[in-house]
Amino acid sequence: MSPEQRESPATERPLRLVRGDATPEEVAAVMAVLSAVSGPAPEPAPRHTSQWAARAPALRRTLSPGPGAWRASAWPR
Repeated sequence: MSPEQRESPATERPLRLVRGDATPEEVAAVMAVLSAVSGPAPEPAPRHTSQWAARAPALRRTLSPGPGAWRASAWPR
């Protein structure tokens, strides 16, 4: 590798022709097929949240008033 190629890896060619005389259009077609076959990068797996760090148990549950709920709310605890 030349020093110029080491400084800018974006100019490095991912494909090298060993034999033959391919036109730029043919090389572009091969690169398009190879990139389509490789597909997108897999998505990272979702991180598992520990139950110790979960905030859901700390939240108050919804109120469900029933018969006598107002009267019971005034009782001493």
